[in-house]
Amino acid sequence: MKKKIKGFLIIGVLLFIAIYYYIAIPAINIHSQEVWYFGLVVILIIGVFYAIKRKLSLSEVRTDKVLKGFGLVIGALVVVFLVGSLLSSPIFNAKKYQQLMKVDEDVSFTDDIQEVSFDKIPLLDKDSAEILGDRKMGSMVDMVSQFEADSIYSQINYQGTPVRVTPLRYASLIKWFTNRGEGIPAYIKINMANQKAEIVKLEEGIKYTTSEHFNRNIYRHLRFTNPTYIYGELSFEIDEEGTPYWIAPVKDFKIGLFGGETVGKVVLCNAITGECETVKVGDVPTWVDRVFSADLLIKLFDYHGTLKRGFFNSVLSQKDCLETTDGYNYLALDDDVWMYTGVTSVNGDQSNVGFALCNQRTMETKYYEIEGATESAAMGSAEGQVQHLKYQATFPLLLNISGEPTYFIALKDDAGLVKKYAMVNVQKYQIVATGDSVSQCEEEYLTLLLSSGIKEVAKDERVVEEVTGTVTTVAQAVLDGSSHYYLVLDDGDEIYDVSVVDFIEVVKIKEGDNVTLEYKKGEEAHLVMSLEYN
Repeated sequence: MKKKIKGFLIIGVLLFIAIYYYIAIPAINIHSQEVWYFGLVVILIIGVFYAIKRKLSLSEVRTDKVLKGFGLVIGALVVVFLVGSLLSSPIFNAKKYQQLMKVDEDVSFTDDIQEVSFDKIPLLDKDSAEILGDRKMGSMVDMVSQFEADSIYSQINYQGTPVRVTPLRYASLIKWFTNRGEGIPAYIKINMANQKAEIVKLEEGIKYTTSEHFNRNIYRHLRFTNPTYIYGELSFEIDEEGTPYWIAPVKDFKIGLFGGETVGKVVLCNAITGECETVKVGDVPTWVDRVFSADLLIKLFDYHGTLKRGFFNSVLSQKDCLETTDGYNYLALDDDVWMYTGVTSVNGDQSNVGFALCNQRTMETKYYEIEGATESAAMGSAEGQVQHLKYQATFPLLLNISGEPTYFIALKDDAGLVKKYAMVNVQKYQIVATGDSVSQCEEEYLTLLLSSGIKEVAKDERVVEEVTGTVTTVAQAVLDGSSHYYLVLDDGDEIYDVSVVDFIEVVKIKEGDNVTLEYKKGEEAHLVMSLEYN
């Protein structure tokens, strides 16, 4: 009988440990803090079952040699854990932490950040994307009763366009049970430039997601595929063909037991088949946009900025210490996603001393020394322009507008929808332009740059040329409230733009007339400077 009880206890202990591991899924890795907690829990469980088996009283528990041994093991583990944590900290390794991220400071803002078309700029933040995704999901009557949009909404570049993507998730445990055979049939893709939401249906359903249970839960699937990997924050992405993947960065600890966290490898997991591929950071395919999370990049940059003169300087005198501001956003540059954040003095003044751009795929980081307003100050300026409407400003993007570092801000109403746009000059944040459209906002901003003397009207250095010929085509159009006539002569396909305001007699010209024009060359049409006809 005693042997049976002993056997049941052993089975019970092993079963309890197995269930705990299955739920907690710690990495079997000495650098994982979770595995240390797991070890302590296992020892405690064994000790408890031992005490139950021996039917020890409280006084016997205190004197039992085996339990004392358990206590010594637990104490030793706690001591090693605490000492390892301390020796891995920036207190003893400030220089190593400061060098975890290499920052290129020999850079030019206007050279690196080119003026881009607004159809390549993300105009929405994650919250607005979620609203559009939920609305689109609500219109899909064949899916809305079974699925809902997940809250992931990873920002990526897809075929040269900034988009956010997120998988669907099962609406409830019952919906999971009835649909798990075919999997999740679609994901949501939102174009961040034109604000178009799309449900992308798949030929074969997604089988591995955060809303799955048991072995098809993506976290558990990744753990059982690679038991020793310590994973960072997962992201949901699609390749250039639209195939959904989970991107799982694998943490690499450069300093001691738990310090110097960065990323050494990446697991690419096909969300449909569950097939996993491990690649080094330097070999990650270019369609992958997010290897390093924004939070990790900010942490590494803060180490770089605050530990230049050692740990104690970063705490006490804080000389030459820089840190990132509260918040970040994303820019699409060269088919990669770069995290942008402001950089300010640790002393807490109300201005930025520069900006940092970090590549989320390669960790390449650039620092631009440009003094100006903080993002929060710019947001306040933008909200002040529309205070009667009570719109809320989103965290700004940093753009190059006519060679000027400029905050670009979306203004949202109480429902979370973008209603207006604002541009705020970084170095002179009292220069604020707003508009109902991006082009209208930019036009007002450029006007303010001219009127404030920041920009001068560019001199027209084009050479005046002359042409004589017979008119073969006459067309009329109205631009900005002014009438224009467009002439094509028999000398070729060149188009000549004649303003009615400047040359009223152009209204008399008809096909077959001979004309002599003085003009300056343009890209689409040449600007006529003088007109003679007969």
